[in-house]
Amino acid sequence: MTIRAVCFDVGETLIDETRHWMEWATFLGVPPLTLFTSLGVSMSRGESLRRVFERFRPDLDVSTVRKQRAATGWVYDFEHGDLYPDAVPCLLALREAGYKVLVAGNQPKESEAALWKLDLPVDVIASSAGWGVSKPDPVFFEKVIEAAGVPADAIAYVGDRLDNDVLPANAAGMTSVFIRRGPWGWMHAEQPEIAAADFQLETLMELPALLAARQRRGVA
Repeated sequence: MTIRAVCFDVGETLIDETRHWMEWATFLGVPPLTLFTSLGVSMSRGESLRRVFERFRPDLDVSTVRKQRAATGWVYDFEHGDLYPDAVPCLLALREAGYKVLVAGNQPKESEAALWKLDLPVDVIASSAGWGVSKPDPVFFEKVIEAAGVPADAIAYVGDRLDNDVLPANAAGMTSVFIRRGPWGWMHAEQPEIAAADFQLETLMELPALLAARQRRGVA
């Protein structure tokens, strides 16, 4: 089946989350390097990210910590500077090539407005909170299919993780695209399961040409 829609994860796929983690370090009252080390430890142990916060602030109610921060005037937001440099050029190239372009990842509901504010060249923006289901739940990928309006085998899903992106996208019948960047991307690139990814990218700008080449092979 020819790919007709491409769906992108958010964090460490389109958005560089460094600024957000720096803000969390300030909120938690720990040096950024300490927080990043704790993040790496939790990743290597397969722990929930909740553990990163609980490690430093066991007094926090992690389920409502965003509301606690909002009470201090903080707003969940994305800035143009948070976008990886290849994000918008890739999205534009795909739109110009006729693909339906979607953005959907494990994000709070507020991320949807924050992403729309960036005026991205996309057709759909959704979040796990908005859909009421998170990756890697198969229902999340059913939502992607519904939003794309095309069969699963006509969709490519792009992300930086094996557990949340590549493997469940494959299970849903989609083409899986892995990009090696961000903490999970570099760590997961070393795992044997990386062979399950249909495409492996170093930059998003590789994707339009790869999809075009695949289509030519299919026609031939």
